[in-house]
Amino acid sequence: MVPGTLQSKRKIILATKTYEFERWAVEQIGGAQQRIGAELSKVIIGQHDVIEHLLIAVLSGGHGLITGAPGLAKTLLVKSLAQLFNLKFQRIQFTPDLMPADITGTEILQQTAEGRKMIFVEGPIFANMVLADEINRTPPKTQAALLEAMQEHHVTTAGICYTLSEPFFVFATQNPIEMEGTYPLPEAQLDRFMFNIWIDYLPEDDEVSVVRQTTATEPKPIEQIFTGEDLLRFRDAVRKVPIAEDVVRYAVRIAVASRPAPANSLDFVNEWVTWGAGLRASQYMVLGAKARALLHGRSHVSFEDIRALALPVLRHRVLINYRAEAEGVTVANLIERLLTSVKESQVK
Repeated sequence: MVPGTLQSKRKIILATKTYEFERWAVEQIGGAQQRIGAELSKVIIGQHDVIEHLLIAVLSGGHGLITGAPGLAKTLLVKSLAQLFNLKFQRIQFTPDLMPADITGTEILQQTAEGRKMIFVEGPIFANMVLADEINRTPPKTQAALLEAMQEHHVTTAGICYTLSEPFFVFATQNPIEMEGTYPLPEAQLDRFMFNIWIDYLPEDDEVSVVRQTTATEPKPIEQIFTGEDLLRFRDAVRKVPIAEDVVRYAVRIAVASRPAPANSLDFVNEWVTWGAGLRASQYMVLGAKARALLHGRSHVSFEDIRALALPVLRHRVLINYRAEAEGVTVANLIERLLTSVKESQVK
């Protein structure tokens, strides 16, 4: 056989396998969104963007910070998502007196057949999906107990490293209204959350539906439609989605444009921003865009996918100064101007 012919056949086989994988990923994950939406509709009315952002975070293997007023079903939404994938769920109520060992676990002296020994008792962090409820109500020392788990997926106690089960996610909630008795999250911890997802009040018709549904018969239970193993396969599929260099460069330039610097930054950024987004912002925009593309039935990433995720990715990574606050400028306003200023044509 001619060497060139053999090489051509190998390329054809590789291209066929790639096409089959892309088709499988689009069918499986695109279909998953519909099935998950149908199940969640049993207990959640509306909030379609919030649900999509949560799904993107889960499919990407990222953590999420959920911000919203009390009573908007933040806890119910995360718990229902865990039930859909048959994941072990743990809810931790963060309070001012919560200690790091209450999260990670602690060693206790226990009588065994070999005598008294120190035995490690796992804390609630040893789950697949952990809900840190009202995370900003506990001091920074306790908040920091989550850092190692979120980044490394393991916990170190008494010099021993305990690996957490995969998949592993942390979803934290915070109330943006009541600030008394709260502790702002350190920037290092905020940066470990893929998204900051805002939940707002529902439109009137949706709120009427919620009231009618929750004051009538008990809702139908959420059914498991996937497993943790399925989720790990979906995560692997997301990372294999192809993306053009121009689209990656577009995400990077948006993140870079958010950083104030006297030399080459945008004027309004220098005027209003104290600290801009770091490298994780670009990474999460690209990774989330891959998941969003599959959810929308595409095997490639578009500029629109990046734009759609810029707000939840950058919202908690861009720190505005007192001048912006005095002029009524919000982080959302700033990000909108960034998207207007950074043109797709500049990276093509």
